Amino acid sequence: MIRLICIAGLLVGSCFSAFSQDQDPTAALKAAAEGDHRSAENKARNATRNPVETLSFFGIKPDMTVIEVSPGGGAWYTEVLAPFLRENGQLILASYDENDKREYVVKNREKLAKKLADNPDVYDKVLVTEFAPPKKVGIAPEGTVDMIVTFRNTHGWMRGGIASDCFETFFKVLKSGGVLGVVQHRADPAVEATAKPPAGYVNEQFLIKMAEHAGFILVADSDINANPKDTKDHENGVWSLPPTLAGGDKDRDKYTAIGESDRMTLKFVKP
Repeated sequence: MIRLICIAGLLVGSCFSAFSQDQDPTAALKAAAEGDHRSAENKARNATRNPVETLSFFGIKPDMTVIEVSPGGGAWYTEVLAPFLRENGQLILASYDENDKREYVVKNREKLAKKLADNPDVYDKVLVTEFAPPKKVGIAPEGTVDMIVTFRNTHGWMRGGIASDCFETFFKVLKSGGVLGVVQHRADPAVEATAKPPAGYVNEQFLIKMAEHAGFILVADSDINANPKDTKDHENGVWSLPPTLAGGDKDRDKYTAIGESDRMTLKFVKP
């Protein structure tokens, strides 16, 4: 269910041909999400991550300049965004600091670089910038971006004390009327909100207030990525659930039956 709050041929194979301006964007997103460039495992997760429905809700168009923030090494959403935007738009990945030598950062940075280099038919036009607030926030020139999307990253920024820097950066680089789309693990509203959520779940109203403090207006939210089976009281937080299954074999069947986390899906606009 979608609740309004304030403001009422792509060919898939070894390469992608130009997107027709007359083609239905939803059809093109579906083609990208089911493309041969994606592994069977990643495509199977479409059922729980809902990329077509989520990006359609945000209002993405094939001629937009779009930033995906913190795609990680696996770049799951990049696999959908890159072919969709390749011919008529621009995808920018706000990725790791090149000077960050932490092992997991180096590993994921190299994994992402290899992914992009190994399939130029899909990723040759993707731009990669560094995002490490508050020092490195030059992810794009100010006022030049149509849409910014971020998936399950906000808890990490909050725990690192940089969430305000992130939202302020997004506001600066977006055009007037530009969209910020946020998907994030959603905390139980009955649990007291915290600025540094230890379990990965973020209070929805707390997140909304952070974005509004940066200047954004919330225009719509959606239950596209909701999961009422997620009780949010797991031993290893959100990482107890798939795909991480941090507890290993302990209660594995239980967590697999729950599925991926309950997630808020929020659409903000820069006035």
